[in-house]
Amino acid sequence: MLPKLLTKIPGPRSRTLARKLRRYESRNITFISKHWPVFWERATGANVWDADDNRYLDLTAAFGVASVGHGNPQVVAALRQQAGRLIHAMGDVHPNELKLKLARELVALTFRRNARVIFANTGTEAVEAALKTAAIHTGRPGVIAFTGAYHGLAYGALAATERNHFRQPFEKQLGNFVTHHRYGEIPGQPPKNYGAVLVEPIQGRAGIVVPPDNFLPGLRRYCDRHGLVLIFDEIYTGFCRTGRWFASEHWKVTPDLICIGKGMAGGFPLAACVGRAPVMDSWPASDGEAIHTSTFLGNPLGCAAALAAIGEMKRQKLAKRAAQLGAYIQAHLPVRGKGLMLGLPVANPARLCEQLLQRGILALPEGDVLGLTPPLTITRRQLDFAIANIIELCR
Repeated sequence: MLPKLLTKIPGPRSRTLARKLRRYESRNITFISKHWPVFWERATGANVWDADDNRYLDLTAAFGVASVGHGNPQVVAALRQQAGRLIHAMGDVHPNELKLKLARELVALTFRRNARVIFANTGTEAVEAALKTAAIHTGRPGVIAFTGAYHGLAYGALAATERNHFRQPFEKQLGNFVTHHRYGEIPGQPPKNYGAVLVEPIQGRAGIVVPPDNFLPGLRRYCDRHGLVLIFDEIYTGFCRTGRWFASEHWKVTPDLICIGKGMAGGFPLAACVGRAPVMDSWPASDGEAIHTSTFLGNPLGCAAALAAIGEMKRQKLAKRAAQLGAYIQAHLPVRGKGLMLGLPVANPARLCEQLLQRGILALPEGDVLGLTPPLTITRRQLDFAIANIIELCR
């Protein structure tokens, strides 16, 4: 389906809801202006309807989450069935079997065998788990990260995030265990107290930045030479987004730890840190009180959703589809990126997003580009509609 606008955007109900939300939510959270936001009401596939019943074509996949499409029937059925049986278990005390099934599936998808999983609720938490794992394994707290990096906003992840917009208000509270090097270049000799390298195989919020082909292989050799743990943040790039199950596969590089989330569970909040057993087994065995855990670790609903979503990725061959549709977009627009993680350089991406919203297209700026990260199930006809509007607005 293609957008068929019914009211001015944002419509009267969205504007009313925005005014009411402003009374109760912290002023730092939802950006509200004359042209922004619309309030989502329902969604299916690559279409979203707002509170005024306007239909939109979603080029964001809701921050890259809805890889298998909004409201994917298999994911919805799995959630409904599981909700009728068990909504919550005690993840690190009395878990549910789905936690085992998903852990086994994630090991098979990432390292194939001889790996371990730490579940989390968000990508930020997965990064925190990876940073802790590296410190426990090496005994060295220092971490090398890169310019433009975005790894989340909890304090450990924020220390590794390079963008000053997020860091500056909390700079005095951040630890000094991270140094940032230029993305795409191999660092020099690491200090003796450094134990890890944390990197996005393709940077997302920095502007969909693809590194030189020698970068990730070079980092692998660098970490092996200096005894560092190599951590790939594939929260955005994972689960078929770039035309491979994981972006690192484009360069045939295997990390020691991989952080995953976003598209993994079809919209349900779930993430994980998966790592090679020799590294992960540096954690001590639990003596009844884990030293890293959370209340909702391995939540049954999330695990059910993830197993269903992964099943859909396999059934629909979404890695291959993302590669094909990405090539189709690249034939029509001067974008950068891989698969359906693409960015179109434009002079004012925020303004272009507002203009697209008025035409029934949901998009977001990513750094200096217009982000194009739609559901991997988007159709050619829907892409043609989006491409035609983008070309017209960019003239």
